[in-house]
Amino acid sequence: MSRQKLYVTSPLYYVNDNPHIGHAYTNLACDVWARFMRLDGHDVFFLTGTDEHGQKVEKSAELAGLSPKDFVDEKSQSFRDLFKAFDFSNNDFIRTTEPRHKKAVHHIWNLLLERDQIYLSSYSGWYAIRDEAFYNESELIDGKAPTGAPVEWVEEPCYFFRLSAWQDRLLEFYEKHPDFMHPRSRGNEVLSFVRGGLKDLAVSRTTFKWGIPVPNDPTHVMYVWFDALTNYITALDYPNENWQQDFWANAHHVMGKDILRFHAVYWPAFLMAADLMPPKQIVAHGWWTNEGEKISKSLGNVINPFDLIEKYGLDQTRYFLMREVSFGNDGNFSHQAVVKRMNSELANDLGNLVQRVLVQVSKNCAQKVPEKGTLLPQDSALIEKAYKTLEQVRHEFWHWGFHKALDQIWEVIGDANRYIDEQAPWGLKKTDLKRMETVLYTLCETIRVVGLLVQPFIPKTANQILDLVGVKSEYRDFAHILSALVSGVDLPQPNVLFPRFVEEAA
Repeated sequence: MSRQKLYVTSPLYYVNDNPHIGHAYTNLACDVWARFMRLDGHDVFFLTGTDEHGQKVEKSAELAGLSPKDFVDEKSQSFRDLFKAFDFSNNDFIRTTEPRHKKAVHHIWNLLLERDQIYLSSYSGWYAIRDEAFYNESELIDGKAPTGAPVEWVEEPCYFFRLSAWQDRLLEFYEKHPDFMHPRSRGNEVLSFVRGGLKDLAVSRTTFKWGIPVPNDPTHVMYVWFDALTNYITALDYPNENWQQDFWANAHHVMGKDILRFHAVYWPAFLMAADLMPPKQIVAHGWWTNEGEKISKSLGNVINPFDLIEKYGLDQTRYFLMREVSFGNDGNFSHQAVVKRMNSELANDLGNLVQRVLVQVSKNCAQKVPEKGTLLPQDSALIEKAYKTLEQVRHEFWHWGFHKALDQIWEVIGDANRYIDEQAPWGLKKTDLKRMETVLYTLCETIRVVGLLVQPFIPKTANQILDLVGVKSEYRDFAHILSALVSGVDLPQPNVLFPRFVEEAA
């Protein structure tokens, strides 16, 4: 596959509250995807950051007794801390309060104004501060937004974007690009919304001050979504002449399903109106519940992602979040499910395989990569299956099938565990030393490939595995999937990768 420039983004996280499991999950998906694509030879730009304007932030700052700027500085740092704790590999962290962002937003605003895509009028209708979203009367359910957020009646002068003019062109775009929205079930919801009729969208506010001022009309601040969505091109150095359009041509936006409409309807309409191409793909994932219950502050069951790392470990948490749920669907977080995955799949399947093999190599092969010898059909079958797994995993990554990719990798791990039981190298030590070495070589080579493939998911442990089988750092990308181990290379002393999780006594 030819080398591509790929762009993957999380949404900008709203800083009115502390980071939770949803923020970690979205960024983890972006990180795993970015790591895989880099290992597969692509040039990847991974963006994340914080959305720091709007009425909700202004109110939260007031409640905290802080200025909006001091409030967003503090909250934005908490997201940086989270991303560092999870070992995310983002290339940039953008804040909507940065000067570079204000420049980009002003540019696109003026461009739309010049093209008669923005006009001044007045708005009267329902607005949900929690969602920072306008709603039609027909969308309200029992007097609330579809999300359950309370709404208030708003009347104020506003600039409007001519969204209604883009209804047919959006529908035409969706038809020409059937993979624009993933999964397609989410796309059906958007299609229904657009076909139902689009009204012009209010894109400025006058009833609060914490936002980017409208150029030449400082009594208005920009609607927070007009401001925030522009970040995706700000980070690519828009509107400078040499902004990175090659990355933009392969832009993949990843987000929770609740903000799909903003990204799949408003954002492409803004871009097309400015004569810019829409992103390549919008990827919407589901929500997490906690032990079967909807997560909410009122129930006191919000999951702190820092606590997960402290309790279970970093790679264990990363693995569980990617393994447990079909990406795009809702998922349930449960302590017992985490422990089961940790002890069964990480400690028993992967950890025990590496430990069993390398302890025998250490004892019986002078702590060196074993002699390959003559491979029998069963040896070659295991190694070849490991090699071919990359192609299957690659397919799943291009379709956001993280759990399916892990299924493929764990199938190889299962085969390797069955192979070691069948070949019983501990018995061969007494009867056929050469065959013992070939069996152990076959297992080490399989472990090498598994170590390469799990790098995007559990990077710290994957590096340990590759260290244990003597793979140099420059041979750890997928271009070297067939660069087999060289017999006789010195290996370090094996160590336990995944200690079993044991419940503390009551």
